[in-house]
Amino acid sequence: MRLLGNRGHRVVVAATGLEVLAALENNAFHVILMDVRMPVMDGFEATAAIRRKEHSTGGHQIIVALTAHAMKGDNEKCLASGMDGYLSKAIRLQELDEVLARYGTQPHATA
Repeated sequence: MRLLGNRGHRVVVAATGLEVLAALENNAFHVILMDVRMPVMDGFEATAAIRRKEHSTGGHQIIVALTAHAMKGDNEKCLASGMDGYLSKAIRLQELDEVLARYGTQPHATA
């Protein structure tokens, strides 16, 4: 949160995949940093639900996997599940900045 906030981005935290889906009902996001390991509904399940909804809306939400998994094949698994990108924890500033630039996210003014 602090890394994004310090760069001028508005951050909304969701502790579960269900909270992610609820947040999308009332907010628009440039990018979702989706933790793949969350209780109740994990990041893979939440991504699948978002992609199913997009079939009827025609939209596309940018979703970047955020995971402590850094094993060979994890990046490919996340992309195959419908995520657009991949960041491993611990987040390195340069990689975060590259992901944000890749998806054209501009900082939001904070109130």
